[in-house]
Amino acid sequence: MKYIDEFRNHDLVATLTEAIVRRSKKPVRIMEVCGGHTLAIRKYGIQQLLPEHIELLSGPGCPVCVTPRISIDRAIALSRLPGVIITTYGDLIRVPGSRSSLNQERAQGADVRIVYSTLDALDIARTNPQKKVIFLGIGFETTTPSSAVAILEAERQRISNFFLLSMHKVMPPAMGALIDQGIRIDGYIGPGHVSAVAGADMYHALVEKHGIAVVIAGFEPVDLLQSIYMLVCMNEEGRHGVEIQYKRVVTPRGNTKACEMVNHVFDSCDESWRGLGMINGSGLSLKEQYSRMDASLQFDVQVEPLPEPAGCICGEVLRGMKKPAECRLFGKTCTPANPIGACMVSGEGACQAYYQFR
Repeated sequence: MKYIDEFRNHDLVATLTEAIVRRSKKPVRIMEVCGGHTLAIRKYGIQQLLPEHIELLSGPGCPVCVTPRISIDRAIALSRLPGVIITTYGDLIRVPGSRSSLNQERAQGADVRIVYSTLDALDIARTNPQKKVIFLGIGFETTTPSSAVAILEAERQRISNFFLLSMHKVMPPAMGALIDQGIRIDGYIGPGHVSAVAGADMYHALVEKHGIAVVIAGFEPVDLLQSIYMLVCMNEEGRHGVEIQYKRVVTPRGNTKACEMVNHVFDSCDESWRGLGMINGSGLSLKEQYSRMDASLQFDVQVEPLPEPAGCICGEVLRGMKKPAECRLFGKTCTPANPIGACMVSGEGACQAYYQFR
């Protein structure tokens, strides 16, 4: 409790808020690209503490939200194959595809199982040798190492019925793509968990190319306000670079062992993001030596790309162009109990965060 109290201290929050007000003179647009930050900013009312000329934008920080419908449809098609068990983290089963969801497929008899780690999926493969077990690999740099572990363990234990459908993505190319697409962003609140694994150094190329400021933040009110203050200072001084507020967790190089495993198992590839389209070098595919475990190669399913639901503005929300409340479906036909768009499904999605903390 002492640790939590330190980063939710009322006096520290007041001091930081006053410092931001005094220091900030220029308009500034700051985007967070982490679902945990989106949730915390809404939960603690951070925007309401700031002057009107400091605008906080929610970006593509929720891995469930940025997974395009065609990827969900592919997973659904795989779940319909005979002798297949789909294993996945919980949020993904409720994400709507074009005509169904994994949750609906499970209700109709498909073997779709929620797991809490990739090793749980590996255990299912081990105990069901007559079945083909596919793990849906989703997430950014934070969860990719666990998929790499599963691939290496499947090889070591000679488990031949385990497969990975990689939908993993990496964050810096998407951050650059937003700027390339004309979204005005003066600074990024860098994702804490992603950076703890991959390291702060991974943003240097982004910073140098776009002249942008990145401050990697923790998740408590003091963390967020201090990070905003650091970004305000950089904006006022016309500086760009990478700074770490979350020093108790994040280092320049990150978890080198985890990064080595990811680099050993995966290659960089182009990947499609909901709302942002195809982004060069933003995805991860299994290396050729692990192709026998690559579900995208080992299972032939045909998926037709279809448009997003009429009226849903998830794509614009993920690009920071609109706020969730600007959607005519928000809080009416689209709610956490009945999500129309992916941003309302996950607890870290912008629409659900705005709905829960209206």
